[in-house]
Amino acid sequence: MRGLLRAPAALALLVVWLLPSGQASAASYSVAMKGYAFSPASLSVPAGSTVTWTNYDTAPHDVKTTSGPLSIHSPMLNKGQSWSFTFTTAGSYGYVCTVHPDMTAGITVRAAAPAPAPPQHVHTSAPTRQEAPAPARTPSHAAPSTPSMTMTMPSASPSPTASAAAGPQTGPPSAPQASPQPAIQAAASTARPLDPLLVLAGLVAGVAVLCLLLVGSRTSRAQREEP
Repeated sequence: MRGLLRAPAALALLVVWLLPSGQASAASYSVAMKGYAFSPASLSVPAGSTVTWTNYDTAPHDVKTTSGPLSIHSPMLNKGQSWSFTFTTAGSYGYVCTVHPDMTAGITVRAAAPAPAPPQHVHTSAPTRQEAPAPARTPSHAAPSTPSMTMTMPSASPSPTASAAAGPQTGPPSAPQASPQPAIQAAASTARPLDPLLVLAGLVAGVAVLCLLLVGSRTSRAQREEP
């Protein structure tokens, strides 16, 4: 049972031993003042990190920059005391202990990676098509229909076909007839009164035919009587 408990403890110690000596967390770093030296003597941290110096010697130490974008100077630290500083400006810093000038070290502060810009949604709208105004509609006036003139021939007795054609049709239209014109023409010809000149010409023609018949009959009789 004790062997099972010791295995996780040993694994945790191994992980702690494998961690870098100068890095305590992702944004916090530590530097030891021990043996009249800074450990680690060179450190690289991202901007925004906090570095803590702790004095493990019996002699007092401090931290004072000799180069870099900013000038920092810590108070005098006795044994067991600590001092922290947060680096927000990127650059290379060199520092020293003013009590022991041989204690020198350096810190490189890297610029923080810029945060990714949020995606910008660009809305593109199709150009609106402007429709031309529709032309004004003028009221269309129907052309007056020309009245159709129907010529009817006088007849002695109106035939049912002609009276039906001349009268207004109030009921539904009847089926189209094949050829109504010949019947109308025949009725008109039969109902037309006789012309006196035609009658006279007919009489003359009849008399002429009768004369010809008489002459022909006499000629044939005379030929028969000859020996």
